[in-house]
Amino acid sequence: MPDPTTIPSDPATAAQSLLGDDAARRALQRRTLMVVVISQVLGGAGLAAGITVGALLAQQLLGSDTLAGVPTALFTLGAALTAFLVGRVTQRLGRRGGLGLGFAAAGLGAIGTVVAAATDAVPLLFVALFVYGAGSATNLQARYAGTDLALPTQRGLAVSVALVSTTLGAVAGPNLVDPLGGLAVGLGLPALAGPFLLAAAAYLAAGAVLLALLRPDPFLVARELARLEAEGGESAGPDTPPPAAPARHVGTPGAVPDPTRPGARPRPGPGAFVGATVMVLTQIAMVAIMTMTPVHMRAHHFELSAVGVVIGVHIGAMYLPSLVTGWLVDRVGRLPMAAASGVTLLLAGIVAALAPADSFGMIVLALALLGLGWNFGLIAGTALVVDATPTAIRARTQGSIDVLVALAGAGGGAASGMVMAATDYATLALAGGVLALLLVPALLWARRSGRAAA
Repeated sequence: MPDPTTIPSDPATAAQSLLGDDAARRALQRRTLMVVVISQVLGGAGLAAGITVGALLAQQLLGSDTLAGVPTALFTLGAALTAFLVGRVTQRLGRRGGLGLGFAAAGLGAIGTVVAAATDAVPLLFVALFVYGAGSATNLQARYAGTDLALPTQRGLAVSVALVSTTLGAVAGPNLVDPLGGLAVGLGLPALAGPFLLAAAAYLAAGAVLLALLRPDPFLVARELARLEAEGGESAGPDTPPPAAPARHVGTPGAVPDPTRPGARPRPGPGAFVGATVMVLTQIAMVAIMTMTPVHMRAHHFELSAVGVVIGVHIGAMYLPSLVTGWLVDRVGRLPMAAASGVTLLLAGIVAALAPADSFGMIVLALALLGLGWNFGLIAGTALVVDATPTAIRARTQGSIDVLVALAGAGGGAASGMVMAATDYATLALAGGVLALLLVPALLWARRSGRAAA
């Protein structure tokens, strides 16, 4: 078995050594996934802090439920800007530079949030949460790093490995709310600042891991391989579209126009737009319901530890099923799994709307379904996007699409507090589920009109 440590760290030289050597390419892909897994475990812990207590911290400092959705809106707006910047930096410098800088910014944002909580500085809190949002975008962008060197028929699985590794940190984070709160109080800080102490350390460590270990850079190697293979006619590489699927693989996207033809301008295939639609709608539905669940629970006298359990289960459902989901996306197809996402999110909204206010079990079930539906949509949508983008524009396109996803989350987070203040939690939950169900007609239209191959 080839030893990936013997592969040169220079991307161009590494691509030359991998050309035509499928075993060496697979070995480097495994090493890349290992590094991504480590960074995602750390990044997941940082991500959980804002999801769990961000709305509660704003509620405490502002004294109002109406603006409790503002933190989610702010760090999702920060995520939008970061997704754009990470995509551009990655296109020029590779995954190491883009992802490493994104996690470093998130760590600084978490530190700023701790300072804001300690000083009751609301303007600083808003700025820090905006910067903290870089972690969410970078966590999501890291899933693409797992696909750079993956075979076309294994892209769903590669995305899932990156996502499932987030589970350990993301599930542990909310369940450390109480001990971290005690640590913060011991340091003379508000209890709700505790999770952001963890976020700062976790995000900075994730960035350091990527900068130090992600060599050679998988995106730069994949781009160079695509160029060499186009010039020399070598075996299938990262830009080769998936082969024609048997009947059971319904929904696999079709080929992307070949960007290597003389005079051809690289552009995304239609599947990229379908994938973007899937991820945008699932993000709005998930963020809107998730953001207001801690506020709803606290209003009905649930302990902070119970809120942590619910969010931990939710985040676990967002990431833990990924290995199975990735296999299904590769085997059953991208479009059927995207449709399953819409149906699952509708069920989540119905359960949340019908749950009695004091029913801990029903709230847990609703948030678990919410996470699962998001998981289906993200992996299916990501696979559609990767299939439909050549390496010449892949990172830039991925970043732009994640901007839309982040802005969708920002809108969902900001609107959720207003909707809940004007109506109630049940109405908000049901509206989110119905919105997600719009995926089904959109996907049927895409399939019938040939926007994505059947």
